[in-house]
Amino acid sequence: MQSFKRLNTLIGWVLFAVALFTYASTVERTASFWDCGEFIACSFKLQVPHPPGAPFFLLLGRIFSMLSFGDVLSVAYWVNMASVLASAFTILFLFWTITMLAQKLLGRAESDYSTADTLLVIGTGAVGALVYTFSDTFWFSAVEAEVYGMSSFFTAIVVWAAFRWERIDDSAAANRWLIFIAYLTGLSIGVHLLNLVTLPALALIYYFKKKAKPTFWGGVMAAGIGLLVLMIINAGIIPGLPGMAFFVERIFVNSLGLPFNSGVIFFTVVFLGTIVYGIIWSARTGRTIWNTSLLSLAFVLIGYASYMQVLVRADFNPPINENDPSDALNFLSYLRREQYGSRSLLYGPVFTSRPIDQKRGAPMWKKEGNKYVIFDYQPEYIYQPGDEMLFPRVYSSQQNHPQLYRQMLGLAEGQKPTMGDNLAFLFSHQLGHMWWRYLMWNFAGRESDEEGAGYLLPWSSDENAPDLLRNNKARDNFYMLPFLLGLFGIVFQYFRRRRDFLIVALLFLFTGIALQIFLNSPPSEPRERDYIYVGSFYFFAIWIGLGVMSIAEGLRQYLKADTMRNGLIVGLSLLVPVMMGAKSWDNHNRNNRYQSVDFAKNLLNSCAPNAILFTGGDNDTFPLWYVQEVEGFRRDVRVCNLSLLGTEWYIQQMKRKTYESDALPISLEFDNFNKGKNDIVPFYEVPGVKSGIDLKQYISLIKSNSPAIQVPLTNGDMTSVLPSSVLFMPIDKAAVDKANFVPASLRPLVKDTLQWTIGKKDLYKPDLIMLDIIATNNWQRPVYFSSTLGGENYLSLKPYMQLEGYAYRLMPVAVPGASDGYVNTDIMYNNMLKKTFWREFDNPDVYYDETYKGPPVISARIAFFRLADQLIREGKNDKAREVLNYSMKVIPDKSIPYDQISSNYVRFLFAVGDSKKALEVADTMAIRADQNLTYNKTGNGNRFGNPDADLYILQTIVEACKEAKQTAAASKYDAIFQKHINAFG
Repeated sequence: MQSFKRLNTLIGWVLFAVALFTYASTVERTASFWDCGEFIACSFKLQVPHPPGAPFFLLLGRIFSMLSFGDVLSVAYWVNMASVLASAFTILFLFWTITMLAQKLLGRAESDYSTADTLLVIGTGAVGALVYTFSDTFWFSAVEAEVYGMSSFFTAIVVWAAFRWERIDDSAAANRWLIFIAYLTGLSIGVHLLNLVTLPALALIYYFKKKAKPTFWGGVMAAGIGLLVLMIINAGIIPGLPGMAFFVERIFVNSLGLPFNSGVIFFTVVFLGTIVYGIIWSARTGRTIWNTSLLSLAFVLIGYASYMQVLVRADFNPPINENDPSDALNFLSYLRREQYGSRSLLYGPVFTSRPIDQKRGAPMWKKEGNKYVIFDYQPEYIYQPGDEMLFPRVYSSQQNHPQLYRQMLGLAEGQKPTMGDNLAFLFSHQLGHMWWRYLMWNFAGRESDEEGAGYLLPWSSDENAPDLLRNNKARDNFYMLPFLLGLFGIVFQYFRRRRDFLIVALLFLFTGIALQIFLNSPPSEPRERDYIYVGSFYFFAIWIGLGVMSIAEGLRQYLKADTMRNGLIVGLSLLVPVMMGAKSWDNHNRNNRYQSVDFAKNLLNSCAPNAILFTGGDNDTFPLWYVQEVEGFRRDVRVCNLSLLGTEWYIQQMKRKTYESDALPISLEFDNFNKGKNDIVPFYEVPGVKSGIDLKQYISLIKSNSPAIQVPLTNGDMTSVLPSSVLFMPIDKAAVDKANFVPASLRPLVKDTLQWTIGKKDLYKPDLIMLDIIATNNWQRPVYFSSTLGGENYLSLKPYMQLEGYAYRLMPVAVPGASDGYVNTDIMYNNMLKKTFWREFDNPDVYYDETYKGPPVISARIAFFRLADQLIREGKNDKAREVLNYSMKVIPDKSIPYDQISSNYVRFLFAVGDSKKALEVADTMAIRADQNLTYNKTGNGNRFGNPDADLYILQTIVEACKEAKQTAAASKYDAIFQKHINAFG
């Protein structure tokens, strides 16, 4: 027995070392895209990230950041290493969990273990743990500063501790393990809420141990109690306690006239005092269950207390302070994630539903004087009968979601979805595309790293596959071997240990299918969301490990020598994770990948000093926050995130100085943009102002809540409106001359008034604040718009913009014909060729996935394209040739394959006299487009790339060759184009 325990411990740590080496060798050296830049910046200075926050993750990240010893360039690496270490520990506890379950299946006491038994149990755990080590989703999260690696660690250690508790006979010692589990659960809240969904299954473990003869309904009741505990923590403790504290706070402040925070302090003291009294009382009276329960609650709260960091740091108002949760009001909103709205789960509207009325919902409070007052109510919309349904899955009317629903379900315009359509979307998209596909990515193989890529089957072949698909580093076929091992493990555990099967199955379902049903995914997401379901992949890995034992047991009658049989099966099974690691290394190795940070620097360096830069969502903003907060780069530029500019707390933060950036010129006061105020300013054309409205005067009328621009709502309230589709703003030429940013050649075009048609559309709060900034700024600070923004974010001002790199600068002059902005070649040439960073972007050995081929590459290639085009128009062919050569040097095809934008280079290369290179680019792109289109029209469900983009590439190349009088080349490429145009045209 001792030899097995020692070996089990030793192999666990060996696997920990394997995982640690794997993840440490492939870890990102800087801040990657999405939330990582924000988390690293917030860890470094203990700031407040997006709700509901991850305070315990940030505290650990802060500790790891100290290992940089003042080298700010290595801060990101060390914060990433926190995920590496947590992920390696996840593998350790996964191994020990599998071996505990395998021992139950073996059905013998440890003292009776033979060498064959030890080999089989250890091998079972090793295979399952190593398969998960090299699984696609977990490996991805393990090497970056995201919460999912650490969240998986808490899931792993809590489940391991629960099975470990099950083996303890001494009740006192067992109760200490329950308290330990409660403490871990509380800590996990400060990382991610995913760990809470394991509670119903943990309740089953408790029930099966405590009940000598468990029944079906007893198990259901136990799982229900676990679900109730989950709801108590998720709704009763996390937002519930602050909600109750605020209720008491209002009584103390509004009714008793006491100062702010007195009610919160009183509630906290009474609540904690009650728990302490209950613990002492239950101990003295010998009520063990009560004592253990109260101690468990206390330790959940101790873990949950990491959220005190949010309150403390928010009170200092750091540069990143999302939702400003510095008081009871905002802290409650922060925990409830009110910023993101809500989704109907059991009953609600569908995407075709339109509200016919609204009623007052929950009150919204604010501080006014020395009291809390209600300033508005949350709107609750009322729909026509029949516009709502049970279990609504097709609910979202945002963005292009209605069009996607119709496309997916084959619905005509105006046709309402039925319950059948609703369920079809659930099974085909939410459970099929958004969960099953991800499961198969990890345990069958991934088609590519392209958005929406499918999974591979054992017979999936590279035959006829395009070169770009065949050479895609993320194309890894595991021949379904891990998946088949998991199926064997499911069947084996079901027949041998049905209770354990029910526990693992419940864990698998709650972290996968149930989570997907709860999240109720819309038809499109900003990126692949496989990381959300990493918990279900973890529990499937347990079955993969047990699958090894099932094969060994199945071959017992054919191979009688136990040691040889078990050794052979374990040895062969270990080849599966070895294969996965070998195939997946290249598309998980993030060495020498810096372009997320360099992209941010290039965007900031496209701006003049002391600029205001409007950006879009996560990938537009978080890398910029990282380089400013951590590396101290271009802090004079104020980054203004339009996704957040619709929130009152963010607008308030923009109205104060940060680092070298002065406060933004926003004239509207808090009451003009508080929550619920001017969220939407509807277009309502007033006949008297058809010719246009003065922007500065309009902002002044908004600020004063003037009835001149207000109309009544159905509930009797008044709302401001946009009374004209035309806006104008007098140009202060003295201020323009003083700023000295208009080129001499354009100075004669500066008029007395800037006038433009914004369109007959509603204004949203970010639009209103942007207009306020433009009007109030009076050309004193440079105002820029990121080139990555959607068209609607430019407020129809593109003709008044000047492209200077990755960003457009607002100008007081419109250049005739420059509807997409005027290119200032002098400024842009200097910015693009002398102020940009391209570390390792020309290295073909560095892995760049679709995210990196998105904004960084598209922004760069469009910028080079616009610059070269304008230089050629100005007759500066030598400079244009230099720009094109530089572009293809820093972003070469060998590392970043040519894309749709690159096809325009062919015409430019002909124009500057480099016909040889033009034909080389044309030939490379035409061959690839031909391969992609041929593959896509086989009719076997094959899909790669974008047929419209490939057709555009061919057409652009043909036209460029015709313009350059390259008759033979034009004919060759036109033949390819004509071959495909009918199939896809």
